[in-house]
Amino acid sequence: MSNSTTELPIAALEAWMSNHVGGEPVNITQVTRFPGGFSNLTYLLSLGDRQLVLRRAPLGADVKGGHDMGREHKVLSLLHPVFGACPTPLGYCEDEQVIGAPFFLMEHVEGHILRPSAMNNTPSPEEMKRLCTSLIGQLAALHSIDIETSGLMALGKPEGYQQRQTSGWIDRYERARTDEIPGVEALCTWLTANVPPDGPTTVIHNDFKFDNVVFSSIEEGNIAAILDWEMATVGHPGMDLGTTLAYWVEAADGPFLKPFNITHLPGALTRQELLAYYEELSGLRIESPVFYYVFGLFKVGVIAQQIYARYRKGLTTDKRFASLGLVVKACMEQAIAAVERGKL
Repeated sequence: MSNSTTELPIAALEAWMSNHVGGEPVNITQVTRFPGGFSNLTYLLSLGDRQLVLRRAPLGADVKGGHDMGREHKVLSLLHPVFGACPTPLGYCEDEQVIGAPFFLMEHVEGHILRPSAMNNTPSPEEMKRLCTSLIGQLAALHSIDIETSGLMALGKPEGYQQRQTSGWIDRYERARTDEIPGVEALCTWLTANVPPDGPTTVIHNDFKFDNVVFSSIEEGNIAAILDWEMATVGHPGMDLGTTLAYWVEAADGPFLKPFNITHLPGALTRQELLAYYEELSGLRIESPVFYYVFGLFKVGVIAQQIYARYRKGLTTDKRFASLGLVVKACMEQAIAAVERGKL
């Protein structure tokens, strides 16, 4: 993390926290911004021997769309009592006058986030298998939560969710399109024609992947917390699994997706093994797994396309975004290939 105390108005933030978090005067001794990521901005606030995390939308983003801080705080508030691998929410501020955008605070969770660019040591094959099974175990546990008694059903409308998501993400792609990618029109047609019928309903994270997980122990594969709940809702668990599969890059896959995950390392489960293990743990049978995988790839590609479009328009100058056009192309080509071969 790099020191970034000048990015936040410290005095205004301290004043708000003193009135809304704990009811005591707050003295922020250091602010550091977490590196990496292409979505919300995340800061570590040091208050003496206590550390908190602040999350806000990125500059130039539509805070009423995919960067709704109030929604993420609501998800954590409902989820925390029933799901152990969840950070403790502390407060939400919708007043943009405080730091320039809505934000929320949560307790900091100590541990390791396995981003390829920040790993000092590569896990052994045995460790990789434990990390994979632990990750999928948490996904199955999340999907087992009673959404009625927990109040989580209030997060969405599961009826027709898969159809709405499919048409919605196709529309987002069309509105953010910058470059022509051969085969995408046919891919959109295939997705529209192959939406599975409604099925079981669970709470779904919608961005469940390795670099959204805090491990308390890499050697044992123990998970301390799952992060980034901004897109969580209720819907078919296959939609959640599809996103995880989309990020689950294997050794034989192309090079442009590998910097975003560690699942191509020796010992990691394959996508087919992931699916089988998830079905074993959850007791759920995922019909049409190819659809969910292809939809997941398409969605990840559209997310990258939206960020890339903002970069092309000059709404952000972050140089990391310059290569996202290649990521979009890789996601779409991977999805088209999966449709052609009919398997993960």
